[in-house]
Amino acid sequence: MNGAAVPRTPASASRLVECLCALARNLWWSWQAGVVNIFRDLDPVRWRRLDHNPIALLEDMEPDEIEHRATEMALHNRIHRAHQRMAEYLQSRATWGDAHAGVLLARPVAYFSAEFGIHESLPIYSGGLGVLAGDHIKSASDLGVPMVAIGLFYDQGYFRQHLDVHGWQQESYVDVDVDRLPLVLVTTPSGAPVLIHLETRGGTIATRVWKVAAGRVMLLLLDSNCEGNKPEDRELTSRLYGGDVRTRIRQELVLGVGGLRALHALGIAPGVLHLNEGHSAFAAIEMVRHLMATDGLSIEEAARRVGQMTCFTTHTPVPAGHDRFSPELIEEHLGPLRDALGLSGDDLMALGRIDRQSSGEPFCMTVLALRLSRYANAVSGVHGHVSRRMWEPLWPGREADDVPIGHITNGVHVPSWLAPQMRRLYDRHLSPDWSTRSGEAEIWQRVDELEDAELWETHQLLKSRLLSFVRRRVARQRERRGELDGSELVLSPSVLTIGFARRFATYKRATLLLADLERLAPLFEGTHTHIQLIFAGKAHPEDRPGKELLQRIATLMRQAPFAGRVAFLEDYDINVGRHLVQGVDVWLNNPRRPLEACGTSGQKVVLNGGLNLSVLDGWWAEAYDGLNGFAIGLGQVHASEEAQDRRDAESLYRTLEEQVVPLYYTRDADGLPRGWIARVKRAIRTLGWRFNADRMVMDYTRNCYLPAAGGLSSRMVR
Repeated sequence: MNGAAVPRTPASASRLVECLCALARNLWWSWQAGVVNIFRDLDPVRWRRLDHNPIALLEDMEPDEIEHRATEMALHNRIHRAHQRMAEYLQSRATWGDAHAGVLLARPVAYFSAEFGIHESLPIYSGGLGVLAGDHIKSASDLGVPMVAIGLFYDQGYFRQHLDVHGWQQESYVDVDVDRLPLVLVTTPSGAPVLIHLETRGGTIATRVWKVAAGRVMLLLLDSNCEGNKPEDRELTSRLYGGDVRTRIRQELVLGVGGLRALHALGIAPGVLHLNEGHSAFAAIEMVRHLMATDGLSIEEAARRVGQMTCFTTHTPVPAGHDRFSPELIEEHLGPLRDALGLSGDDLMALGRIDRQSSGEPFCMTVLALRLSRYANAVSGVHGHVSRRMWEPLWPGREADDVPIGHITNGVHVPSWLAPQMRRLYDRHLSPDWSTRSGEAEIWQRVDELEDAELWETHQLLKSRLLSFVRRRVARQRERRGELDGSELVLSPSVLTIGFARRFATYKRATLLLADLERLAPLFEGTHTHIQLIFAGKAHPEDRPGKELLQRIATLMRQAPFAGRVAFLEDYDINVGRHLVQGVDVWLNNPRRPLEACGTSGQKVVLNGGLNLSVLDGWWAEAYDGLNGFAIGLGQVHASEEAQDRRDAESLYRTLEEQVVPLYYTRDADGLPRGWIARVKRAIRTLGWRFNADRMVMDYTRNCYLPAAGGLSSRMVR
């Protein structure tokens, strides 16, 4: 199978179908609302049934049917113009990157990540880390920053979720049909697959390499399902974050060592290595080996050069997020690489230990990444402080403030998350080139000139669209469980709608709002003070406490007065997230401070006219100014988790009762909540440019990529 299947068209296939196939093969379409609409208009029913996958849609339709439908919907000009726009986009050199990052043209950035969330039709992501990686490469593409991305192809993806009649999460896995994905197998001139071989003490693992076009960025995905591999190795890359610790180290061997070898096999010599989280840290060791073999360097000089060219982003202060391996696992999987480096077993283990001499300390991927990278950053200001304290022992004799870990706050890719209705509003009122300069503060100043009524009406339309989506989805969920008791959701566009969607890790405290149901109940019973809640999210299959939080929400949905006014959307993915961030009035985020490294979901809400109600952690700690959203607490951290939870719950209730609900329901003679709208405008104006992936990638380019490539000195924020 070579992937990227095209419709069954004769040699004389029309130019129209050729253009549609070309659009479907490059994921650029996924952040172009006009192109998305073209595919949807070809057949809306099949578009939804096929999970918004244009290759599957075109494969499912006969050429004559495509031609007929395009004529019926007057799509011909739109299709040809979209194809022309994509060609112009791919060929243009008039980009920010061309002007500011030309040194990277010959030796691009190699961006490694264990997951990439680009679109729901390519299910190789689980949550925030993957979506952030997807937004990163999309903005790199839009800005023209030379980059190639490296990940793994999980042919069963992350798990599919549904709740049973008891509200308990059930997981299932579905094989992905590679022929219906925009993947192209990398082959030799003779047509044989290019194979990357990874030697371990237990034998050799072979991997294939797939190419995916994401705008101007090429994404390489490695896959171990190759003939000749042992059965366990063929299944190695089948599931994201599945299996035991041995599976994890083997996947990370494929990602880091295999990923770098894949680049060299394709003739790509990266000038910068960007390790997105510690999962890919083995790439730095492989680069040391490569420089020793090709340039004849000593291990010390090779390690120095690798450090100069390597950037590392750490994404979490939660201990479970930092992979640790025993000496036995390290020797089994990195033994041959250790031999090539001329290191002893203790010397290799020391690279991954905080205390190099501690024989009882496991090998930590984050420690390895920090040791072999000169440019290291956290993903928000608060996270930077936490990370410097957390990893201070790596730099004995230094105070925490002097630890060389800076921060670049995450941002979101505007075209991917902005609702088309909001985009049309901005097109009418902002600068004509606002969409290509959305990372600049001055572009957003004219938001205050928007008509209150027009902004409010646009957001209400998006909320109605969200609630229709929720009703359809919940009805299908209930039908699947056989729940036919007649109870229905009573969600209304006139009611204040609060959304909560993220991983159901316990520190994110999904049920904090449910701490005191007697106090919460009046907010569901009042005539003009109603709220309604929409939840979504997955607990890791091995996380029983996370599943228990989810079950508690499922139980609440059956209790008065919450029944019908609380919804849970199963199988959280990019599509569900897109609907939620575009339609809710308030985005609730209440992690246990300071464990939220950044939290980008709330940034997406801002773009669409929603407000954040959040703990002062991650990005919100540097975003909230008292007038652009709402805060839970004052940013204090109590020594006791139980006391912290009680204090934050009290603040959450008080903020809802005294600020959020009254402001939302205070209307003028025109029926408009003027105070609320003013706060929405301020949020868009003050936050839209700052928490933007274009700004983020420009920061990485100036402060990490160019210094790492030898272009200039770093100005990493710390």
